[in-house]
Amino acid sequence: MKQTNKLIIALLAAFVLLISIPFLVPHTGFLALAAFVPLLCAERVASQTGVRHFFWWYFAAFALWNALTTWWVCEATVGGGIFAVVANAAQMALVFGVFRLSKKRLQGVLPYILLACLWTAWERWYMVSAEISWPWLTLGNAFARTTSLIQWYEVTGVLGGTLWIWASALSIFGIMVALSDGTFARWNAKARVILPALAAIVVLGPAIASEIRYATYTEESEGTLDVTLAQSNFDPYHKLKATSQRDQNAQVVDLFHHELDSLYSLEGAGESVRLLMLPETFTSDIWMNWPQDSPTWKTFQGVLAEYPNVNLLFGASVYELFNQRSKPSILARPYGDSAWYESHNAAFLTDRTGRTDHCYKNKLVVGTELTPYPKIFAPLDDKLGGLMGRCIGQGYVSTLDVVSRDSLGAETGRIALGVPICYESVYSEYCTGYVKAGAKALAVITNDGWWGDTPGYRQHFSYSRIRAIELRRDVARCANTGISGFINQRGDVLRQSGWWVPDAISSRINLSSRVTFFAQHGDIAGSIATLVAGLLLLLLCVQFLTSLGNDKKSKKK
Repeated sequence: MKQTNKLIIALLAAFVLLISIPFLVPHTGFLALAAFVPLLCAERVASQTGVRHFFWWYFAAFALWNALTTWWVCEATVGGGIFAVVANAAQMALVFGVFRLSKKRLQGVLPYILLACLWTAWERWYMVSAEISWPWLTLGNAFARTTSLIQWYEVTGVLGGTLWIWASALSIFGIMVALSDGTFARWNAKARVILPALAAIVVLGPAIASEIRYATYTEESEGTLDVTLAQSNFDPYHKLKATSQRDQNAQVVDLFHHELDSLYSLEGAGESVRLLMLPETFTSDIWMNWPQDSPTWKTFQGVLAEYPNVNLLFGASVYELFNQRSKPSILARPYGDSAWYESHNAAFLTDRTGRTDHCYKNKLVVGTELTPYPKIFAPLDDKLGGLMGRCIGQGYVSTLDVVSRDSLGAETGRIALGVPICYESVYSEYCTGYVKAGAKALAVITNDGWWGDTPGYRQHFSYSRIRAIELRRDVARCANTGISGFINQRGDVLRQSGWWVPDAISSRINLSSRVTFFAQHGDIAGSIATLVAGLLLLLLCVQFLTSLGNDKKSKKK
């Protein structure tokens, strides 16, 4: 038994390493294709040798995977980081536990099909429906820094990658089992050739097709947009105490002046419309009742007045005041004796006319921004002194427009942009809403400084590369610090900033109205997997009830 335990531990350790490395090391996504093979082997050994309490073995493996890849969450909140690791691992273990249970009732390959589809359905639930969601370790994200392998995400989205990983692992595992138990030798000559060939096609086929697509893809362009990003680089934990908002404004204005003056010295550089970008939550001095009275707003208008055809996109923590005795919403907080205020994480897009176009972040971070199930937790949070964030989302996806004007200020054109705010850029199908709303490019604003110099900000940046492929949209990404940069429609990084340095970088991005299959039809791969999982779970319930009925009849006899 000791030898068996050692073998299982070695197999689980191999699983943890193979599935963790792609999330940590660039260009290693291919390892994920075989990552679940050791886990399946460990489960087979445990089942055949009668290892007891095996649930805790694979729960520990899932927890270690989560910890190795997302430990950096503890940099922002220790409690939240531990909760994310334990809760996510528990859900993974639950899915795997259903698979093990199904092996007692379902025959042949059905339990393994259930495992692949149920896991994908769980990831889709995270992406679409869950109030508390953490889709960071969606399996398809393992290829975020190996994007030449996933050009077909424009058809399936990221959950297509999840299914590919499971299909590859099950194909490899099936051949290994056939070889180990002698089944392979009993196959006829054709089967011994065809079945391994099919397994090879499952593993290698998508990669080969993607490499061909990557090599032959031509950037869609129906125009361009000049973009300048300013990475402000203020420590989010100390910026309000260490640096006043006035000084922060002055620093980014200097960054813009330096970059723009250099660009405008070139012949013709000032003729086209240009977008300036600042990160998420850059300022917190804006009240939605009178945004143009904000000192930050006035400073920015001064900059915009100096340059023709310039638009500015920036993030802000904003508030809306309600002078009324009754509470406007369950998430409102008191403001004095007879007023209330609501909070939003907003993105503004303005120009020299002072327009106040904006959108609110919908996909909010639990705890720091979002009070989940507010009817339950908001009253409890009130009693605890208001520890949770109370941001209110917009409730729908919208775009913001870059506006070009002539010398007299008359509008001459508009360019619609999708503006995912931070965490929103992780949600695959959610971002299709920007394309459906007419976005011709994506402008991501974020603040990744909460996590320090850890894998967190690198992972987050790489997920924007997946969105670029799924939607075939250029991405301009502006971070407080971490990685600001430009990504083309193939997911290639064209230019990026360094870590923990104030910087301003410029590039020209392509605009496109093309709608990919994924953007038009949504997550069909995840939907089909969810349907199949539901049918197999129904079959499992029928088998269980039938078995229970037969047992009762046997006892009566």
